[in-house]
Amino acid sequence: MTTTGTGTANGTETRAPLAPLRVGLVGYGLAGSVFHAPLIAATEGLTLDTVVTSNPERQEQARAEFPGVRLAASPDELWARADELDLIVIASPNKTHVPIATAALKAGLPVVVDKPVAGTAAEARELAALAEDRGLLLSVFQNRRWDNDFLTLQQLIASGELGDVQRFESRFERWRPQIKGGWRESGDPAEIGGLLYDLGSHVVDQALVLFGPAVRVYAESDVRRPGAEADDDTFIAITHANGVRSHLYVSATTAQLGPRFRVLGSRAGYVKYGLDPQEGGLREGKRPAADGNWGEEPEAAWGRIGAGESPATGGGSPVPTLPGDYPAYYAAVVAAVRAGTAPPVTAAQAAAALDVLEAARRSASEGVTVQVREVRS
Repeated sequence: MTTTGTGTANGTETRAPLAPLRVGLVGYGLAGSVFHAPLIAATEGLTLDTVVTSNPERQEQARAEFPGVRLAASPDELWARADELDLIVIASPNKTHVPIATAALKAGLPVVVDKPVAGTAAEARELAALAEDRGLLLSVFQNRRWDNDFLTLQQLIASGELGDVQRFESRFERWRPQIKGGWRESGDPAEIGGLLYDLGSHVVDQALVLFGPAVRVYAESDVRRPGAEADDDTFIAITHANGVRSHLYVSATTAQLGPRFRVLGSRAGYVKYGLDPQEGGLREGKRPAADGNWGEEPEAAWGRIGAGESPATGGGSPVPTLPGDYPAYYAAVVAAVRAGTAPPVTAAQAAAALDVLEAARRSASEGVTVQVREVRS
């Protein structure tokens, strides 16, 4: 683990700058190459040391994008030189998250895992217990907590402008009528594919952050596209312990996209269309450190707040959208590893979201409303 050096200058003790934490990134597909690697590289206090991928094309891509990065074909190569690394980031297929995270923790390395951390809440809690026993960081990459619209909504709720929130509608919808294949669309339960666990991990996490624990869950989940095997059109209804109802939609088959957020309170409502621009920017090769307007969106995309009128016809008032801030996640990881501050997303929070996802899967399968009996923090 990287440490601090001290010395003296003119009789005054000085503290040498900390060397960056050396990161081993497991996986260089969409999550690894588009999200994690650029954000790691943009974070002060981190350096991308090693990329793990057995795919020759992805190895060349990593080498071209990050000259000097070391390459490994298997995570096992990392454990053999664990003393040369300070943090492991897991961006490999979902079914590998638990075994790789377990191996990393047993090797004495702090871990960040892309969502979902596991296929079940029980597995997530077992990982959390292992990390706690070893005194190591375990955090889950829920980057959508740093979306521009979500940060803006948090501010609106905290300010009281909406009054008491009664219903929260959240949509992560796409129009992708043709299937792409791959493990994300596999019907094999071992792959942990489908939109419920993919986009559903985001919308459920956001709902729990905003409104607290779930007590009841109802869901509808369908496979709409010809040739598809996993759910591609899913609805989740959550009743929170505080009485708020969250209605969450994730879909790849939405020909007309609804609002990203529609939040109804006792004083006013907030409606916001469109997605945070950070993912699009990362896909286009933009980087936070080089973009002075990172995470910002034009005024035309701002949401609106009001009561008794439709934003579609100009009702309400525009609400400036706060800039999105994905880099804040990894900045908080650096602080957690070095100073022992709280992780930006805890494994316990991820397990609570998995409680809801498991309840939703059962609800959709059996056509029942499922009680989430144990309220967890």
